[in-house]
Amino acid sequence: MMPEINYWAVLLSTVASMIVGSIWYTPKVFGNRWMTLAKVTPAGTNIGAWLPLVVSVVLSFLLAWVLAGAVTIAWHFYGGSYVSSSIVTAFTLWAGFTAGRIIVHDIFEGRPSNLTVLTIAHELVTVLAMAVVIGVWPPAGTV
Repeated sequence: MMPEINYWAVLLSTVASMIVGSIWYTPKVFGNRWMTLAKVTPAGTNIGAWLPLVVSVVLSFLLAWVLAGAVTIAWHFYGGSYVSSSIVTAFTLWAGFTAGRIIVHDIFEGRPSNLTVLTIAHELVTVLAMAVVIGVWPPAGTV
C-alpha cells in the first residue's frame, strides 16, 4: 500500500530544492568557497552542464517523493501537526541517512572537514525547504 502523496507538493519541493542549490552555490554565497574546498575549476563553457542539472532534478524529485511518503507514514503513526511531522521526519532522515553517509564517505576520502560541513549543511537546508512545502500542502483528505 502506498502512502498518500500530494504530487503537486512533490513537484514544488523539487523546484524548492533547485532554488536552494542555485542560491547556495552562487559565487557570492558558498560557490567560491565550495570550488576552493572541492578543488573544482569553473568550466569555460556550459555545454556539459545539462547532465548534472538533469540528474539533480530527477534525484530531487525522488527525494521529495520519498520524503512526502515518509511524512505521511510518520504523521499517521504519531499524529499531531502535519507540518511538524514533516520537519521532524526530514531532519531525522537527513541526520540518519544523508549526513551520516556523507561524513563517512568524506572521512575515508580525506576530504576537508569544512567541505563536509558545507555539503551536509546544504543538504539540511534543502530537505527542510522540501519539508516545509510538503508540510503545508498535505495530501487531500489526510488532515
